[in-house]
Amino acid sequence: MSVITVTKSNFEEIKNSEKPVLLDFYADWCGPCRMVSPIVDEIAEERNDIVVGKINVDNEPELAGQFEVFTIPTLVVLSGGEVINQTSGARPKAQILALLED
Repeated sequence: MSVITVTKSNFEEIKNSEKPVLLDFYADWCGPCRMVSPIVDEIAEERNDIVVGKINVDNEPELAGQFEVFTIPTLVVLSGGEVINQTSGARPKAQILALLED
């Protein structure tokens, strides 16, 4: 499954997915975000049991504020519309996958 660009107009639909949701809060100018982005893309391609979305904090400050994103990249895992895991900073693939297992 491919990565979905999440905006305030499609967020409710993504949030209420029956599958767990991995959100990547990023900015184009952020170096660590550029390190995490290909990992998130890879996870999206490998895992059909989750929804993967990316949120550009410069374009969607309301969503960033809703999740109290002060550092990027921030990865958030939602299940049933609720946050079950959240972490900031660049992470290797194994740590990102571990967020989905809780």
